Amino acid sequence: MLTGSKTTFKVRQMLPDIKERMLSQSGVNARSRDVFGLRCLPGECVLQRAVMVRKKLTAREGRGWLSGTLFCTHFRVAFVPQDSPRPDDNADPVLLGDHDVALASIEKVVVVGPNRTKLVTPNSSLKFTPEELVLYCRDLRVICFLFDRLTPDAQVLEITYTIAKTYQPPKPGSVLSFQNAALGSVEMKQFLSNRRRNAHMNWYESVSDWEQELERCGAMGWRVSSVNDRFEMSTSLSRFIVVPHKVLDTELKKSFAHFNEGRIPRWCWRHPRGSDLLRMASFQNNIYHEKDDIRNLEMILFGCQSSLCVVVELAEELPSPADIQLAHSRLRALCLGDISTSVSVPDDKWLSTLESTHWLDYTRSCLKKASEVACLLRGGHLTVALQEADDRDLSCVVSSLVQVMCDPHCRTQHGFQSLVQKEWVMAGHRFYSRINYHRDNDKEEAPVFLLFLDCVWQLLSQYPSRFQLTDDFLLALHDSIHLPLFSSFLANCQRERCKRSQNLGQSYTPVNGWRDMLHPDSSSDPCDPPLPPVWDWDLQYSKHRRDRFTQPVPPVPPLQPLLNGNLNTNPDTHRLADTLPGSVFLLSRGTFSCPANLLPWRSTSSGPYKKSHRRAASSENVPGLERLLKAWALTEFPQALTSTSGPQGPLDPYEPLLPLLMGPCMGLWRECYLRGALHAQAFSHPISANHLHPVERLAQEVQQLKDKLAQVSTGTDGIPSTKTAEPRRTDANLNQNTNNGTFLFPAVRPQSKAAPRMTPPPTSTTTNHQQTSRGPPPASAPPSRPVRRDNGGGSNSGNKHTFLFGHSSVTEARTYPAPNNAKLPKSNGPSLAS
Repeated sequence: MLTGSKTTFKVRQMLPDIKERMLSQSGVNARSRDVFGLRCLPGECVLQRAVMVRKKLTAREGRGWLSGTLFCTHFRVAFVPQDSPRPDDNADPVLLGDHDVALASIEKVVVVGPNRTKLVTPNSSLKFTPEELVLYCRDLRVICFLFDRLTPDAQVLEITYTIAKTYQPPKPGSVLSFQNAALGSVEMKQFLSNRRRNAHMNWYESVSDWEQELERCGAMGWRVSSVNDRFEMSTSLSRFIVVPHKVLDTELKKSFAHFNEGRIPRWCWRHPRGSDLLRMASFQNNIYHEKDDIRNLEMILFGCQSSLCVVVELAEELPSPADIQLAHSRLRALCLGDISTSVSVPDDKWLSTLESTHWLDYTRSCLKKASEVACLLRGGHLTVALQEADDRDLSCVVSSLVQVMCDPHCRTQHGFQSLVQKEWVMAGHRFYSRINYHRDNDKEEAPVFLLFLDCVWQLLSQYPSRFQLTDDFLLALHDSIHLPLFSSFLANCQRERCKRSQNLGQSYTPVNGWRDMLHPDSSSDPCDPPLPPVWDWDLQYSKHRRDRFTQPVPPVPPLQPLLNGNLNTNPDTHRLADTLPGSVFLLSRGTFSCPANLLPWRSTSSGPYKKSHRRAASSENVPGLERLLKAWALTEFPQALTSTSGPQGPLDPYEPLLPLLMGPCMGLWRECYLRGALHAQAFSHPISANHLHPVERLAQEVQQLKDKLAQVSTGTDGIPSTKTAEPRRTDANLNQNTNNGTFLFPAVRPQSKAAPRMTPPPTSTTTNHQQTSRGPPPASAPPSRPVRRDNGGGSNSGNKHTFLFGHSSVTEARTYPAPNNAKLPKSNGPSLAS
């Protein structure tokens, strides 16, 4: 009996090898294979295909139509162009091609027939042959396919039904089945298990990773603690945290109970001038603080600084996760639209509706708070602690934005990936709950990470030459979060990722304490496919797409040697350093205060609080802190607005990139939010594929008039051309983007060398198919279907959508008045008037 069980166990171990050997002997490549010209993943099955189909190209793809074959597998909807090269069977597999969409990313399927549109569900029955197939995606893409007249009706109906039935709304169990469809084959599991991680970025999964970051930032008074190695102190924090050298682990363990979820103050980043950035949760007010606890808590809170600490409360000025979710839902409904309904927003209400979503207001508030923190850190000789109730949402946004503003390393691709890994993945942001893949927990859903990406895009649009990463990289990261295949987003903390990857749980006994044990949960079955990290771009995109993720930037000089941990020469900050030791201030709504209940152990005069070794904060120190913000509001800001000359001296790469926060300067991320709207609203019929949209022609005419006016004004006023060529802010202060507003049609942006503009397909290809499409021929009267697409719904009104044109960044100068007060500039709403 024992021998038989051993034999069975050995046979089970040999089954994967036997299956792989059988597949290799049957001629199936272990990496990829060619099926009707489609490069399939190992184990991927083609369910249906349709020939002579045309895909509508977006503006980034060159516009027009591309002929090819449409496929539907149990993992994706793939489109193979007609003239595409034959796939290489020896190449590594790529999950999605340039024209593919995953089934898990599809939100709804709409078909267009003669004068009608219909939303297709798994139980739908079509009484007409579709002429167009429109896929609405969760990442705000709208993908349109046009069936040719020569496409067999059976293929059109079958592939439509197949996509509608294969695509399933997210529900418990569907995510796992989708992962098995993409990564569950034996060959794919072996390929992912042997895949190496990116060695150019920091993963923050070991002590050496954190020590490398401390060395890079020059943080000498901090150390890496493994007190939370088994997640005993805090289940949501990472295994390793950075604390002051003078705090021992035995003393550190007593401090976890004084904060929500045990998220104690911990180091995030050090400014080159010597200031430290910390993050922490709210205090537990119902816990009695012993005298030793008070000493340890304040040693942690002040870190290596002994004079000043500023606590930045984030909940009072920043939106809540529920507010972010509501704003994003409204923005999505406004920008995406739906051709299957007759509800649309007219032209004269589009901008006001955009303002009522409050998405730009929330973006502005996050950037404003990060600018305040960056100005404080620039002063040196202080510690800034970001405080949030649970320290898992808005603190991730603000801390990341501060480092993007101040640290050039975080504006590179690998540095930005390391930043997200540190401040989001390892810090315990609830990706799994906030993204809500299963759509079973709507109360927790909130796209906080997407709000952060929008804030980074705002900085990138105003400082294009200070970023190595491009908007293509941000857009790829935005789209990847909607694909439930990556370990970075399929957990709420590091502890959950470790349980899934190692299939381990923990049990406690009085003798042995916490010990790992096998976890019997079926969701962490060892047969589940290994999930790759989101930073494995080779697995997601082709080399052509990856080459557009970065652009060349000038090298950043190394940090100057720190003198006693400080490079500050600001006299205001030196006066702050000489103030009372242990001063704690609260920064809220742009002003400083020293409330008595800021630290719970200082809010009473009885017990050990009376003999605290830290002295109470004095209001006499508040003017010095306000001068730090005043220096930015009255010196940096107006000079950046009105500067028309070149840089005044060498650029300091570690000066914070402070953004313009006024209404016209806050733009809408058109490449992300409006790619689906423009795609669906523009004419769908090939009759207009090679012709510019009427609004595009209008934008070109207005641009030509602006150029002529600029030439006339230059000739009459006698202003030298060298000064009129750069009327806006130079890169010495704030690099303004070419478009400072919310406009659907921007001016022509210069393309970087790493991101060449794609050329449209040859004219002859589209012209040859104009007579063979399922729609009316070009010689007949204007068809009703393109008119229906133009108005965005079932109504016959042809003027219900907004198509605006952008501003010119060269021929039009803009001057803003300087603020009269010392506070940060307040927003007036997304005032998007030109």
